[in-house]
Amino acid sequence: MIKRMAIVLGKPGVDGLGEAVDALREWQYEGAPMQLHPGDVGWFWRFGAEATAAAVRTWSRDGRILAVGMLDGPELLRLTIAPDVRRDEHLARQMVADMIEPERGVLPSGKVNVEAPMDALVQDLLAEEGWNADDPWTPLRRDLTEPVQGPGVRIEVIGPEQAHVRTAIQRSAFDGSSFTDERWHVMASGVAYADARCLVAYDDQGNAVAAVTVWAAGPGKPGLLEPMGVHQDHRGHGYGREITVAGAAMLRELGSSSAIVSTPSSNVGAVATYKSGGFQPRPEVRDLYREA
Repeated sequence: MIKRMAIVLGKPGVDGLGEAVDALREWQYEGAPMQLHPGDVGWFWRFGAEATAAAVRTWSRDGRILAVGMLDGPELLRLTIAPDVRRDEHLARQMVADMIEPERGVLPSGKVNVEAPMDALVQDLLAEEGWNADDPWTPLRRDLTEPVQGPGVRIEVIGPEQAHVRTAIQRSAFDGSSFTDERWHVMASGVAYADARCLVAYDDQGNAVAAVTVWAAGPGKPGLLEPMGVHQDHRGHGYGREITVAGAAMLRELGSSSAIVSTPSSNVGAVATYKSGGFQPRPEVRDLYREA
């Protein structure tokens, strides 16, 4: 009789974050469903390494990480699973048990959401548990096989000395944003930022008008735009398209095979902006949620 190895739920700690990010890099591939990307962890890192470690969960078997989750807020678990075990029943049932029982330290009681690859068995099992599909999101993709025609505005790569420019655009573009200069520096110190760049677009008068952060996952793998925003004083002039194109061009320079992004389907303006930048919509995806 062959004994099945146990699935181990873990918190990686600060020292283990690099291994979790490496696993996420490995699992990115062309044609993959929209899934947790190393850039998602990298963007969360602005809250600090300790906070990021506290938000990450791993599921391992025989020393190999099989799944990585990140609590993007206490009630939302974003996760992905190694491609070869997405339909592994033993793993999926263990993950679902860990998610639905608050004492296991993954999700609290009450209303919670889980974002998982649409082809993962976890999706089916949560639905069997009575979880419902939430509002749709639209993933978009731009192929980077061919060179990207440059944007029509000046673009700068932001380093430590210009962090205040990047953070000011973020706070203007997103109400309630807490992206301070200090948090930029913390984010840039994270392991995922080695494959990332922050870009800012300037208008003819030298005003910083839009920004994006792009995250590569290694050569020949999809790279992520997260986040992109236009300063509220400079909307309606096509700067969203320009910074999106610049982000795609930078990802190609970093070796990415495609550029990907996801936005709520209800945000028709964002969908239109990405489409104008050469991104093609993919089938909608939905989180699953449990009622309180």
